Amino acid sequence: MVITSRVRSLLAVLAAGALTATVPGTAGASAPSPVTSQQYKVTGATTTLQRTQVAQTGAAIDILRADGVEISAIPSEVEAIKKLGFKVSAPLPKPVTPPTASAASYHTYAEMQAEVDQVAAAFPQITRKFVVGKSGQGRDIIGLKISDNVATDENEPEVMIIANIHARERLTAEQALDFIGQLTKGYGSDKRITDLVDNREITIMPMVNPDGQVYDMTSDTQAGRMWRKNREGPGTDLNRNFAYKWGCCNGSSSSTSSETYRGTGPESATETKVLANYVRSRRVGGKQQIKMFLDIHSVAELVLWPFGYTMNNTVPGSMDVDDENAHRTIGREMAQTQGFTPEQSSDLYITDGTTDDWTWGDQRIFSYTFELGGGSFYPPPSAIETQVQRSREALLRLTAYADCPYRAIGKEGQYCAA
Repeated sequence: MVITSRVRSLLAVLAAGALTATVPGTAGASAPSPVTSQQYKVTGATTTLQRTQVAQTGAAIDILRADGVEISAIPSEVEAIKKLGFKVSAPLPKPVTPPTASAASYHTYAEMQAEVDQVAAAFPQITRKFVVGKSGQGRDIIGLKISDNVATDENEPEVMIIANIHARERLTAEQALDFIGQLTKGYGSDKRITDLVDNREITIMPMVNPDGQVYDMTSDTQAGRMWRKNREGPGTDLNRNFAYKWGCCNGSSSSTSSETYRGTGPESATETKVLANYVRSRRVGGKQQIKMFLDIHSVAELVLWPFGYTMNNTVPGSMDVDDENAHRTIGREMAQTQGFTPEQSSDLYITDGTTDDWTWGDQRIFSYTFELGGGSFYPPPSAIETQVQRSREALLRLTAYADCPYRAIGKEGQYCAA
């Protein structure tokens, strides 16, 4: 995407307005509040700039529609969106997952732990369960390493996949668990999978926001509470709390009531610190071992790559032409297999303090977000299999590219020669 002077001017106006005008829900520190968000439909927000305007109020954009977006917002954010000239509907009814005859169901936190334990017991030669760290409320954040010689830290390219950083995005944990099954059950019988497991170190963390996930699933309906954040204090949006361009660009909120509350500072949330510390721990001898990172979200059917804080495709010293070209080429290739739309994160709307921006901008790890489908945060359990199978091929391709992402643009000799 070429950023024209007209677009830059519009972005400058948006940024200036954010700095000079007090937009409810974003400017100034806010004390904890009992105000809770509800879902609304915003008509007319169909372009990147319009979605960015909506997001700059602090509202969380949940679902893209042909005529606008669905959001989660508190009353002050709704009023700010109306002042921008958009039509905002009355609160949408809380989603209810319809009954299903399928035996499938979403994993609770305890069921996720049990499944990972079962996999580790069934495939001890290629899997090792470990605790990455503790959540704010003391729950284990679980990781599963998959590799041949799994007890040894080999000099092999590493892949890190996380899911359920936003509590209500329930399908994401199912995708992570499905990939664990795909790799372990296929090892020894599927040559492609066997080669990947033999030549990669793959770490999968199915629920990195366990407190939020448990709270969201503790509900009196078959759906959930629509809870997004973690559970420390008013809750922090973990995907706005990372220490790269944190709070830089009006891509998150300083209001504790907001769904996009960025926290009191970079890595102020316990879970963010745990994840960041794990990534930093994989820098061995000054060299980052993780070569490919994926953060699984839902529900917009997208493949995204950095950066989210700026609409520029390239950034001197942070994202050069080859970096961007390789990210984009791999992103498009994966999205084609899924039927998703590939784009730079900021093409959706401006965000700051996100996982992908930090893992690439701070750690130089090729980084992606999958936004799964399903139509809502709580699609019926009978839809799980249909949805997760859409990304199986993409996950294999992402894992394969960990040896040298620049191979996608034919420059492995320049960047990855031994």
